[in-house]
Amino acid sequence: MRLVVVSAGLSVPSSTRLLADRLAAATVRGTAARVEVVELRDLAVEIAHNFTNGFPGRALSSALDAVTTADGLIVVTPVFSASYSGLFKSFFDVLDKDALAGKPVLIAATGGSSRHSLVLEHALRPLFAYLRAVVVPTAVYAASEDWGAEGLAERIDRAAGELGALMTGLSAAAGTATGAEGAEGARDAGGAEGTGLVQPVGAAPAPRAPVTTGTAPVRAVAARTASGGGFEVVPFEQQLAALRS
Repeated sequence: MRLVVVSAGLSVPSSTRLLADRLAAATVRGTAARVEVVELRDLAVEIAHNFTNGFPGRALSSALDAVTTADGLIVVTPVFSASYSGLFKSFFDVLDKDALAGKPVLIAATGGSSRHSLVLEHALRPLFAYLRAVVVPTAVYAASEDWGAEGLAERIDRAAGELGALMTGLSAAAGTATGAEGAEGARDAGGAEGTGLVQPVGAAPAPRAPVTTGTAPVRAVAARTASGGGFEVVPFEQQLAALRS
């Protein structure tokens, strides 16, 4: 499984990236997923160009592909003006509108004050609900005073556990569906549980009478039908020609 982390932190070092890394580490402990990090700070120029010319640059295109093909996402943004950052929103604005449909997403944010914690519920959760992602119940907000304080580690572990459970469950469901499709295809190919319309591999082909003009084909059909045998399909034009002769 692939876990992609989207971090919208701007500074170096960044508390947003620190929270993203801690969430990713907690998720990996329960899933053994491979982690890929997308730093939006490095993509800011390409995101802006995408809005003006309609085409993503090479790095942005790679990031969009990673997010689209991920089995799960962790998205973390700093709080700007009581909402997610403009860079964070811009990245998801250039993403295809169907890219996150059904995808498990853990939302998180950082800020200078705990008073901004509701950004998770009034901004981030509605955004990803609109994109039809499956947002885990526990969202994580880390204010400046939360680092090293009691409670943050527990919230991280709970949210990571929920994301891991969703990723594992969806992966197992996809594997089961693939196996079922393969078994169904094998049964159809073998004809064991099919409708009898598919001939087993290696079986001799059923003999077919030659189709000719005249009355012989019509008599042959009647004879096989009366004896309970199979039917020979004769094109309408040939039947009409036989009746005229």
